[in-house]
Amino acid sequence: MSQTATSKGSASLEPPLCVDVDGTLVKSDTLFDAFCQFVRTQPLQIWRAPLWLAKGKARLKAEVAKRAPLDPSRLPYNSALLRYLQEQRRDGRKIYLATGADAGLAQGVADHLGIFDGVLASDDAVNLTHNRKLNRLRERFGAFDYIGNSRADLPLLSNARSAMLANPTRGLRIAVRMGHVPVAHTFVDHRPAARTLLKAIRIHQWAKNILLFAPLLLSHKLTRESVAAVIAAFFCFSFMASANYLVNDMLDIEHDRRHTLKRLRPFASGDLSVAAGLGLVGLLVACSLALLPMLPRGFALWVALYIVLTMAYSFYLKTIAVVDVLLLSALYTLRMLAGGAATGTEITPWLAGFSSFLFLSLAMVKRFSELENLRESGATTSYGRGYLVADLEQIRAFGTSSAYAAVLVFSIYIARPDVTALYRHASRLWLIVPLLLYWLTRVWLLASRGELDDDPVVFAMRDGVSLAVGALVLVMAFLAL
Repeated sequence: MSQTATSKGSASLEPPLCVDVDGTLVKSDTLFDAFCQFVRTQPLQIWRAPLWLAKGKARLKAEVAKRAPLDPSRLPYNSALLRYLQEQRRDGRKIYLATGADAGLAQGVADHLGIFDGVLASDDAVNLTHNRKLNRLRERFGAFDYIGNSRADLPLLSNARSAMLANPTRGLRIAVRMGHVPVAHTFVDHRPAARTLLKAIRIHQWAKNILLFAPLLLSHKLTRESVAAVIAAFFCFSFMASANYLVNDMLDIEHDRRHTLKRLRPFASGDLSVAAGLGLVGLLVACSLALLPMLPRGFALWVALYIVLTMAYSFYLKTIAVVDVLLLSALYTLRMLAGGAATGTEITPWLAGFSSFLFLSLAMVKRFSELENLRESGATTSYGRGYLVADLEQIRAFGTSSAYAAVLVFSIYIARPDVTALYRHASRLWLIVPLLLYWLTRVWLLASRGELDDDPVVFAMRDGVSLAVGALVLVMAFLAL
């Protein structure tokens, strides 16, 4: 008998290998993922969730899975565990999905992977977790090996012939150690926690909130009190903005998994759970609210408007072509209005006009880059957005004309006689004009070549040429004083 035949024969004599889904085979919790999709697509039906839960968690899982199905081919699988299961399957091992997830989703996972001999899962009456799952496996197999990730799996791990863990929670690690449960293997597939958290709150996007300083700096009326106020406003706004980014990413989990780059975001990739994300949102909102009493009431009103607009964007407005980019550009200008309210500084019509055209161009180039990437991948539609790849040239026309309109507004402003009241050498401000023209033209040129990150702010922070141009603009402004 050959070695391969012997291996397969011995594998078939072993007890079946039973694998959990949520947090184990799949790095995320599919109930939370599906619920986010449900909230995103059917927000007016959220009131039904407590009624379903009142009939049991199994009923909640079934109803949510029916209304917000997840694509099994896009789920973030634990790559280390999946390789092990595929090896076991090649050796002739019997493998079963044994999960508290909804039966329809579990069967979809099994069909997609094609390595399982059967599925044991929750239905609309029985939530197959804890001891219920243990009893079902005992009735079906007698002896079994089991792979799990949380304390809910402890009864099964304790009674399995061989216990294995996949991305185990801290609580399970402690429970296994205290219960002296021998662990045969541990399959880990996640990024470092600190890096994941920073990426989730998009701390690099705080660069946008530097706009809060613009009204005070341009007023040339710096005082210790005003500087302290705008610094507090910066962190207050940044904490709230990060909370909004988290909510947006949680609602967009299923959409992001279809995107070449966005599928690597913490929630979409399963490196950060929705439950942890909700806790982080609460912490960020609490930090923001703690700073609000230090700032004028007018600033709080702008923050409230920011929350309303970003929530409207997350739930619906992002799907409407043109409206989405107008709103994104308006949120940039809103930051300056909030900064002006924090320091009692008036926003001039010239600054409002310049920022409106400039930020509309940046919002347009963001959409243009996304569509350019889709065109290169062969797609024709922007999933979850209101654009077609065929719209590329029109968006380019809108964005470039808006960019040059911003420079025109700036040119007219510095030609005004009253500018000399603020700058002793106002004519030197003209040196900023070619710098703006160069940077904006270069951004659009790179976007047309497919070389621009889909977020121009991220690009500018990492691009040496952009940083050099920004430094030169500051130097020219200083020389004009």
